[in-house]
Amino acid sequence: MTVSHCQDACAERSYAYAGLEAGAECYCGNRLPVTSVGPEACNHECKGEKGSVCGGVGWLSVYRVEELPPGSRKRRTVTYRGCFRLPENGTHTFPDSLAQANMTVDACSGFCSQKEFPLAILRGWECYCAYPTPQFNLRDAVDRALCGQEPKAQRLAEYCAVYQTPVQDTRCTDRRFLPTKAKVFVALSSFPGAGNTWARHLIEHATGFYTGSYYFDGTLYNKGFKGEKDHWRSRRTICVKTHESGRREIEMFDSAILLIRNPYRSLVAEFNRKCAGHLGYAADRNWKSKEWPDFVRSYAAWWSSHVLDWLRFGKRLLVVHYEELRHSLLPTLREMVAFLNVSVSEERLLCVENNKEGSFRRRGRRPLDPEPFTPEMRALIDGYIRTVDKALRDHSGAGLPGEYVPR
Repeated sequence: MTVSHCQDACAERSYAYAGLEAGAECYCGNRLPVTSVGPEACNHECKGEKGSVCGGVGWLSVYRVEELPPGSRKRRTVTYRGCFRLPENGTHTFPDSLAQANMTVDACSGFCSQKEFPLAILRGWECYCAYPTPQFNLRDAVDRALCGQEPKAQRLAEYCAVYQTPVQDTRCTDRRFLPTKAKVFVALSSFPGAGNTWARHLIEHATGFYTGSYYFDGTLYNKGFKGEKDHWRSRRTICVKTHESGRREIEMFDSAILLIRNPYRSLVAEFNRKCAGHLGYAADRNWKSKEWPDFVRSYAAWWSSHVLDWLRFGKRLLVVHYEELRHSLLPTLREMVAFLNVSVSEERLLCVENNKEGSFRRRGRRPLDPEPFTPEMRALIDGYIRTVDKALRDHSGAGLPGEYVPR
């Protein structure tokens, strides 16, 4: 963490201020904190920049984003979400608005960003700011042409154009440790590369509680996974990430969400992580080296044994397929939250959907061949897929998704 990293992150999200705490944490906002103290309270040096001040324990060093040199930051673009019918009670659903002649997308997005709303809604010369809600959930888009009329005509119509502003939906970003120790010790188990970190992001934002980890990853801690530093057996987190298998490691847990991903995708994702970290891509030389075939031979067997062990020794399991979580986010997430015995409002789930990616998309250039599997590798992996598919059918009647299973 450096001051400029934090300023850039806040600038991308259209915030005016960047606040740094405890040497490594970055926060963004448009209003200054009410209370200020002397500079001695901010006594932590930035982890990535010697001589720079990055707050203290419970205190923020606040910097203006505008003080960045010209051209040093790139703001996120506004994203068109679609044309939608107005909610039943019309524009009264929307909490803030602005009307002016010659209203533009940039003007409306800028107004709503300043007001800290994730949605900017245009209807003729009128601009409205909002969050996704059960009444306005952005599921049923209509023909874009219905929002393309002249402003005077569109103002009388039932349709509005919706844009995603750079501002984060903050209704689901508050998280904490469990107030009392969990009575049920729950694992979030997966093979590496199966999307465990992304699933933790979804669970934390949906439930409002931190997830723990059998391991410690400082990178994830600095990205907001505060349960990383908590002892994995503390029972202060809603569930605990693990890639472990074997009877002893499995039977320590009372129940588990077993997250399974297509092994072809998992192997590529884990190889990328091993070579380039959580958000990078392996270089071409890595794919062409002996390291890749050795990795496939070893890890493909582990993908299979991991699932088989959890099916055999797990006491109470919810099997979740990564692909189903991607394609049917809210229904699958509702199942997971119910399994964790947490009640969650629909507004909070819509907020999670609005923030579903988190900070976990890989950056940089993809390798030329994103799935460099030889026929021998495919034969090996397909054999493991058939074995796991049969085990799942024997366990619960439902096998792997059709896209996994070799034809």
